[in-house]
Amino acid sequence: MVERQLTTGDFTEADDPVALFHDWLEDAAQSEPNDPSATALATVDADGLPDVRMVLLKSFDARGFVFYTNFESAKGREILATGKAAMCFHWKSRRRQVRVRGRTEEVTQAEADAYYASRPHGSRIGAWASAQSRPLESRAVLEEKVRGLELKYPGDVPRPPHWSGFRIVPSQIEFWQDGQFRLHDRIAFTREGANGTWSKTRLYP
Repeated sequence: MVERQLTTGDFTEADDPVALFHDWLEDAAQSEPNDPSATALATVDADGLPDVRMVLLKSFDARGFVFYTNFESAKGREILATGKAAMCFHWKSRRRQVRVRGRTEEVTQAEADAYYASRPHGSRIGAWASAQSRPLESRAVLEEKVRGLELKYPGDVPRPPHWSGFRIVPSQIEFWQDGQFRLHDRIAFTREGANGTWSKTRLYP
């Protein structure tokens, strides 16, 4: 079996993990066949059992990484209970991975309102119609709820009180790039507190 060649470019000299993530996400946007903002979100339930699912990253900056959800869903309940979460981005086309870990905080009401208002009308209706993660008798039941809500909200659809966003405030951001013979390049940025200074460590593959 022939091993692939190393991906070109040395990212290990970077000092700002948020700026590096921005660059990698921009690169992925040029080559990923689907949504480059898709990420595996990991939480833990009341029994300590890990839970993971795909979500979409909606924004990020020096404060953290933001996604939106129904707070009454499994992930919403688990995050509200623990205040912690992790993300893993994998861009196969770039042979790169980024892992983010940290505490969570709710976005502001203004942030949630602004993002919710930007969604298509059908998606806003769906936020009301879906009792996310809970048992559903049939598809017909869901569709009937949607029809009723479309009659109720033919125009503007208010944001449900249980629908908002979380921000992962990272304490660690790790970058991984595929290497020949599994000699991958890895660097981990860590900090203490949301306003702490990032320190960087190179890791064995």
